[in-house]
Amino acid sequence: MWQRLIRNLRDYWLPLARRLFARKVVLASAIVLALVVVVATVFPWVSDADPNAISISERLNAPSAAHWAGTDELGRDVMLRIVHGARYSLLIGGLTAAGAVLLGTLLGMFAGFFRRLDAPLMRVVDAMMSFPDILLGIALVSILGASLWNVMLALVIVYTPRVARVVRASTLVLRELLFVDAARALGVRTPRILLKHILPNLVSPILVQVTFIFAYAILAEAGLSFLGVGVPPDIPTWGTMIAGSLESADRAFWTILYPGLAIVFTALSLQMLGDGVRDLLDPKLKKAA
Repeated sequence: MWQRLIRNLRDYWLPLARRLFARKVVLASAIVLALVVVVATVFPWVSDADPNAISISERLNAPSAAHWAGTDELGRDVMLRIVHGARYSLLIGGLTAAGAVLLGTLLGMFAGFFRRLDAPLMRVVDAMMSFPDILLGIALVSILGASLWNVMLALVIVYTPRVARVVRASTLVLRELLFVDAARALGVRTPRILLKHILPNLVSPILVQVTFIFAYAILAEAGLSFLGVGVPPDIPTWGTMIAGSLESADRAFWTILYPGLAIVFTALSLQMLGDGVRDLLDPKLKKAA
């Protein structure tokens, strides 16, 4: 067993990783994301500092050795809040991507494989995609209520149609291929065809959608919080940090600069990594290489 794992690692995964990280921008993006994940995971366990601790005497202090990113309007350490906020922002992005991919894959597979379900399901998807993402998100959060879990649920609903469209298009092609006809001729049942033959061939577009939706969700949460309909202010996400510092931004630019940079670098790294995964899985580029 161990020999097989080592052989797979050496013969398949290592060459795959070399191809993925051959572009320096993809490698840099992966390093940035790894640092964000490690810091967000490890720091809260090694430090018991309270990111919501208020110190009026230190309000709006500029970056210094004591406070690397300065303090906000309530004297809270901006860097500490960014580090703790990374957990929430990554949680929102990760669970939104997982939920949207799960629901979107199911809808897309059913719509693409079963002709009777195609028209009704896709009309619902088209209706949802006719609304701008941010407006649909605002409407859903207003209905559900402003909380961390409701924001994630709203974003899952917003981004599910994107995945459903991509999966449906791929399923329409796959269901007409010979290996699906062969499985039907052998008497394989439909659920097994979907799980054993269709779903494995959808992994490539699904992986690309995961990285993109992860980035979109982080940006969308920041946008909703900026508009006052997102996560409650007591939860230090990067979006709520920016929204809560707008009034003091003209006197203390660092209160929105550093959370904004965290959002930009994380979202950009996810986008670049998604581009790298898409290029790696593109059969046309494989042939060109």
